[in-house]
Amino acid sequence: MRKKDDKKQENIKNAVVKLILKEGFHGTSISKIAKEADVSPATVYIYYENKDEMLRKIYLEYSKNILNHLLNNISESMSGKELIESLVKNYYLYIRDNKEIFLFVEQFSSCPSLANTCEKITELNYINSLLDSMKKNNIIRNYHNDTIISTIFSPVKSIAINHCLDISEKIILLREIIKILQDALII
Repeated sequence: MRKKDDKKQENIKNAVVKLILKEGFHGTSISKIAKEADVSPATVYIYYENKDEMLRKIYLEYSKNILNHLLNNISESMSGKELIESLVKNYYLYIRDNKEIFLFVEQFSSCPSLANTCEKITELNYINSLLDSMKKNNIIRNYHNDTIISTIFSPVKSIAINHCLDISEKIILLREIIKILQDALII
């Protein structure tokens, strides 16, 4: 069996993201991925059993990266206002600094036949338990966690991917979103 090479695997992942965004899931083949990554198709199969497994593993890895980035500097000792501000800023910065990866994860997660086959992401458990604890301690309102999560992250995504806004406009809007979310969610 051939030895795995981290650089080749990284090239494959980069090729997957680039091609999926350009040609979609069905337009992206193993041979196109191999060509873009400058490896042979056989090399791709050293790392991944098939295309579906490859997409799921890459999606899962990048989803975990996003959640880990969100959880940077988050602790149970934070106030509700601090938590909301930190989540909004961390999410915005991740999208800004990793736009292609973010768009790949978004595209993948909106394709039910692919996303539904993925295992649950354990980092979400931490966010859910943190929200549960804050609700129990009457720091944030007792809404369903999925509602809170979508309420926080959807407007941030909208601002981050809006090409018509310059950075100063985005900063103003993010400050407004933070204030609106704090007013809506904090008890």
